[in-house]
Amino acid sequence: MTTTIRPLVHVTNGIAASDGAGVKMRRLIGHPGLRMLDPFLMLDHFHSDNPDDYIAGFPAHPHRGFETVTYMFAGRMRHKDNKGHEGVIEPGGVQWMTAAGGIVHSEMPEQEDGLMSGFQLWINLPRAEKMKPAGYQEFTPDRIPVEERPDQGAALRLVTGKTSRGTEGPVTRISTQPFFAEVRLDPGGVFEEPLPRDHTAAAAVYKGAIRLPRTGYEQPGEVKAGELAVLGEGDLTRIEAGPEGATFLILAGRQLREPVAWGGPFVMNTEGEVRQAILDFQQGRF
Repeated sequence: MTTTIRPLVHVTNGIAASDGAGVKMRRLIGHPGLRMLDPFLMLDHFHSDNPDDYIAGFPAHPHRGFETVTYMFAGRMRHKDNKGHEGVIEPGGVQWMTAAGGIVHSEMPEQEDGLMSGFQLWINLPRAEKMKPAGYQEFTPDRIPVEERPDQGAALRLVTGKTSRGTEGPVTRISTQPFFAEVRLDPGGVFEEPLPRDHTAAAAVYKGAIRLPRTGYEQPGEVKAGELAVLGEGDLTRIEAGPEGATFLILAGRQLREPVAWGGPFVMNTEGEVRQAILDFQQGRF
């Protein structure tokens, strides 16, 4: 059976954006050039050592109908919600929040200076799960397994999913069956991993540059730090590092192929459901 390597089909450096109480970031998914990438609704990259860019944080705000994933590379973020949950996300740590039927939470920097850097990903929920109770899966850095691959010049920290070498991430029971990992490559290193053919796949480059094959081109395409690579269909994901090495997030998930009605912090299947979410929030039913 012939193995097909996933090709590079799109590259974006996103758009400058501001969210919360003025936190500056780059939006890599969820902008006019890439509205969504089913099941991924939005991907924001925040990275600044200027406190003015992040100190105001994200005061209390609601969500319904999807999941948020916050992964930190530098800095510390304190979160708190109206269900009595509170904690701090540290570098290498993750918070996987299933907003589902409704939650009100805040995310505030646990620092007054220094570098704040990380990503927040929004993942859609299927229609059948949009109104289930909200929940969390949160893990400190020491609870996220590291898989060393000296034969590839690679190492990965796996948040969710299972690798071909048997490592399993601690986040489980997610219906979109995602694969989420931080991958570090030595100069010239090569990351290879089979991912389900029907899953959407993308790579967000944090440091260095990566190279991926392009259909119809002899030379691979290069994707630099701050950019997102969208991969096409195939059986095998193959990503090569440039001469300085690379660090990136690899994301994959099962497509839902359901209608999406989006109203700010509410993502449902119909406009009527979005209006109901607004009403429920206003009347204190979250």
